[in-house]
Amino acid sequence: MSHSHGHGPVDSGPPRPELARTLGGVVAAIAVATGIAMAILWPSSDDVPRDIDPFSGEGVTTVEATVTSLEPFDCGSTGEVDIDSMPTVAGSCANVTADVETGEAAGQTAEFQLNSTNFVAGTVAAGDRVRLVQYQIEGGSFGYEFRDFVRGFPLAALAIVFAVLVALIGRLRGLFALLGIGVTLVALMTFVLPGILTGQSPLLIAVVGSTGIMIAVLYLAHGISIRTTSALFGTLFGIAFTALAGLIGTDWSHLTGLTSEDDALLLATAPQLQMQGIVAASMVIAGLGVLNDVTVTQASAVWELRALQPFASAWDLFRSAMRIGRDHIASSVYTLVFAYAGSAMTVMLLITAYQRGLVDVLTSGEIAQEVVRTLVGAIGLVLAVPVTTAFAVWLAPPARDPGADREPDRAVDDSGSGATAPPATWADERPSAGRRVRRPEDA
Repeated sequence: MSHSHGHGPVDSGPPRPELARTLGGVVAAIAVATGIAMAILWPSSDDVPRDIDPFSGEGVTTVEATVTSLEPFDCGSTGEVDIDSMPTVAGSCANVTADVETGEAAGQTAEFQLNSTNFVAGTVAAGDRVRLVQYQIEGGSFGYEFRDFVRGFPLAALAIVFAVLVALIGRLRGLFALLGIGVTLVALMTFVLPGILTGQSPLLIAVVGSTGIMIAVLYLAHGISIRTTSALFGTLFGIAFTALAGLIGTDWSHLTGLTSEDDALLLATAPQLQMQGIVAASMVIAGLGVLNDVTVTQASAVWELRALQPFASAWDLFRSAMRIGRDHIASSVYTLVFAYAGSAMTVMLLITAYQRGLVDVLTSGEIAQEVVRTLVGAIGLVLAVPVTTAFAVWLAPPARDPGADREPDRAVDDSGSGATAPPATWADERPSAGRRVRRPEDA
């Protein structure tokens, strides 16, 4: 009489308490070491440099207002704009009237001008809510300058839509992922950014902070399991390698971290900053999201393949998972390139408009920094795939012995010869010894 065996969930299989305890001890040791490092490196609020907000000086404040009307004019043909205080180039400007909604002058009418550096025809319209710099002038009245748009509502609406969709589609796991985002933001705002501003090694701060973030986020979003631990090990390898490659690549390429006015302004505000180290640190932080995605996917792929191929050897399991990993590598590398190209789009457009050669463009300070960041992140990402796969195969449930959990039932041959044959389901459960299906990828 024949019988068959079904496969349970991905994490099914005999419990492995000894392995779980061992891995728990390793992860606990890493977490404790990370916590101690964070405690030692934790920035004192007194050491974090602070500069005066230019829009919060004596007699100067920021208010919100609603635009009621505007009259466009050509900046290149009139002298209405004070070029000393509001530099302009030929283009569209406007005289604007707005109702002030906050501050001492709430309820009053504000009049100000927009020039071609902060106004493009059609960008500002009646009904728009804007943020204005309000300053006192002679006679107790106020003058105004445009600072920015009020974007609180659209940003909040998008965040709510995102959170609702993640919760509805991802359910409990989605809610924990949202909690992971909160943990990440808290870590960045309270440890990573202040720590770098105090003048400590940006790369060390980034590595320690990233390790703590990944330990918390992975187990929050994916649960405490051996599978998640294998993804964590692959992620930690990726962080360590990216940090080392970033340090070497930054120094080798002579990236100074001073490629824009904002960089120079930051250094003027905090002279103790290690700008070159910030470039390397940014490579670690920027690659975390894609790195996490790749390692979790590879670990999950190994567990799914083990459930579908319970008799496959470790080597065959590794080869199968790497076929999935190769596709993921290709798409993830494109993701990195597109992400960095998008972040440097303005610089790239400006350089292209100058009609500079491709080699000249790629080796310029502004673009070279993004090129090195992309290449370092991509190399770390590519190497994390086989490393994570190896960890996952090592820690996944071992291959099952085809005859260990069944009786050697034998059926009588239908030919009447008296010979016995294996049950009908045997071939379904057990691959032919010494054979495997040849795939096109093996050619």
